[in-house]
Amino acid sequence: MKRNLIIMNPCSGKKKANKYLTDIVDIFTKEGYISTVMTTTKSGDGIAYAAEYAGDFDLVTAIGGDGTFNEVAAGVLEGGHKVPLGYIASGSCNDFANSLKLPSGILAAARNIVKGSPKALDLGSFNDRKFSYVASFGAFTQTSYSTPQNIKNALGHVAYVLEGASSIASIRPIHMKIEADGKIYEDDYIFGAISNSTSLAGILTINPDYVDMSDGLFEMLLVKSPKNILDLTEIVHMLTAQDYNTDKIEFINAKEFKITTDGETPWSLDGEYQEPAKEIEIKNLHEAVELMITPPKKVKIVKSY
Repeated sequence: MKRNLIIMNPCSGKKKANKYLTDIVDIFTKEGYISTVMTTTKSGDGIAYAAEYAGDFDLVTAIGGDGTFNEVAAGVLEGGHKVPLGYIASGSCNDFANSLKLPSGILAAARNIVKGSPKALDLGSFNDRKFSYVASFGAFTQTSYSTPQNIKNALGHVAYVLEGASSIASIRPIHMKIEADGKIYEDDYIFGAISNSTSLAGILTINPDYVDMSDGLFEMLLVKSPKNILDLTEIVHMLTAQDYNTDKIEFINAKEFKITTDGETPWSLDGEYQEPAKEIEIKNLHEAVELMITPPKKVKIVKSY
């Protein structure tokens, strides 16, 4: 039989995955997996578990939010292991899982893993730290890591929207210089994200036509500081419409970014706090991991006349 290491965050989301753990293990057992379950108790446990033990298994399954998947993927990389990953998303927002169109149901997600095949995915590095789908700064960014877990559990996605809306009042321009594959961008920005996802912080979305999670490129979205209320209104409209054809928004694809900041601006990596740095280097790690995915079934449309 094959061996499956389950790394689970029991506090993730509304703790909804906890009551299904026996059923999850049963699904894997019926598909020929012997499962070992390890639960995280603090930040960093997912990295440590995956780095030390993943090499002894045929599959490593993360159960939790995007931050949990981030840690597990980072641990597999740091340990130098070549083992496919599974992801059962049970967080409050699940941006990464939504971008991949993974099933939202706990048991459906488990079945998706055992019936799936490995798909190579890009990851990112922020100086020495790995991230799965987004590095962001500015407006809304602190929502993901500053909202208390009990509020996230109680309100879910609504918590992100409410906290994000309340942060508008505290928006301040951030002067930043960014070199993206040799091209320079420098201005005052209120928000920026370097991502591999169609959803950011549970609030902003990117047109899926622009996102390929295995192409070796990240999408960079920079929102310039509005000079007046009309500018802000235009920015909000363009972001809502997923239309980046304006001089107030920069949107490009690149594989490497060199960033110079004031050294006081905190970042968020996959919803987790990243302390400020003056010099930042972000790289796309092309096809760094493999994720077990079952492609969605194509619906055959029958025309009637």
